[in-house]
Amino acid sequence: MVAVPPLEEQRRIADILDKFDALVNDLNSGLPAEIAARRKQYEYYRDRLLTFPEKGASA
Repeated sequence: MVAVPPLEEQRRIADILDKFDALVNDLNSGLPAEIAARRKQYEYYRDRLLTFPEKGASA
């Protein structure tokens, strides 16, 4: 005989697993997109802040 938890306990466990699954999937899709966006933002500001006029060029 296999022991099966009461239905309410099964629902509680399923809710926990659903939340965990949503969190993991969000990290797998959202985190790389966020990293890419921050990288582009870094490159933009780096280029803006570290671009100097050439010597002898008039401004």
